[in-house]
Amino acid sequence: MIKIFIAIILLAWSSVLFFSNSLIGVYAWALLKFILPIIGFVGVIITAILFIMGIVKKKRSRKLWLNLFVNLALIFPFLMTSNIIKISYPNKIERSHPAITVKWPFAEETVVAWGGDTVETNLNHVTWPSERWAYDLVMEPYDTGSKQNEDYGIWDKEVYSPVSGQVIAAYDGEKDINPGTEDFISLQGNHVYIKIDETDTYLLLNHFKEGSVTVKEGDHVRPGTVIGRIGNSGTTSEPHLHIHHQRQDPTKVLHPILAEGLPLYFEGINGGAMPEKEDVILPVAD
Repeated sequence: MIKIFIAIILLAWSSVLFFSNSLIGVYAWALLKFILPIIGFVGVIITAILFIMGIVKKKRSRKLWLNLFVNLALIFPFLMTSNIIKISYPNKIERSHPAITVKWPFAEETVVAWGGDTVETNLNHVTWPSERWAYDLVMEPYDTGSKQNEDYGIWDKEVYSPVSGQVIAAYDGEKDINPGTEDFISLQGNHVYIKIDETDTYLLLNHFKEGSVTVKEGDHVRPGTVIGRIGNSGTTSEPHLHIHHQRQDPTKVLHPILAEGLPLYFEGINGGAMPEKEDVILPVAD
C-alpha cells in the first residue's frame, strides 16, 4: 500500500509539472490539494495509534516511520490549499494559448484588488488552475470594513461586455450578502458567461447584483454592451467584479475550479495590458 501511495504522489506531481496546461494537470492539482491530504490525515492518526501500541508492547517498527513520512507527504499540499505555503499553479503564460485581449468592463476609474501573474499580486487566484490569471476589480472607497454594500464605490456600477461573443449563461436570482459575512449560496453568485467569438474560449464575470443582469442565454453581445450591475453575491468579502478567461465551457465542468485558466489582457486602458494589484485603471478614449 505504501508503494502505491508513493507512486500516486509522484504521478500527481509529475502531471502538474509537465501537463499544467491541460486538464491532466488540473485534475492532478485537485487530487493533491483536496483528496490526498484527507487520506494523509487519516494515515497519520492510524500511524500514531500503531506507534502507541508498539510502545506498550515494546516493539519497534521501521515501517511505521516510513508510513509517517508518506502520510506527511500526502498532507503537505494542504499547506498550499490554506496559503500557509504560497505557491501558484505552475502554468506559464508563454505556453498557455490562446490568450485574449479585451476591453475594460467599466467606464470609470477602477482599482485592481487582485491581478497579475504572481502570488504577490494575485494570491486570491493564482493558486487555482481555472483562475490562474483572474482579476478582482473594485472602486474607491473599498476595503472599508462597512457591513453595508452601499458604502462601497463599485456597488451598483454598470458592467460592460469586454468582448464580442454569445452569452451561454446568465443568472441574477441570488441575494446579495452583507460584506464580511459567509452567508453565500454559491461560489460564483450572479453571473454572466460569454463564449468569445474570436477564440471559442470563455469569459466569466461574477458577483452581479440581484436582479441586475440585462442579458440572457443566447444573446450576442459586443464590447460596450451593458450586461449588469455590480453586487455582492457568491463567495465575496465585499462588492467587486471577478473576471477570468478559461478554455472549458463553465456550464459543463464538474466543478468551477476544474478548468484550465488562460491569460487575459486588456486594451484601451492607461496601464499595462495585465494590470496588477493596486493598479488604478482608467479607460482611454479611442
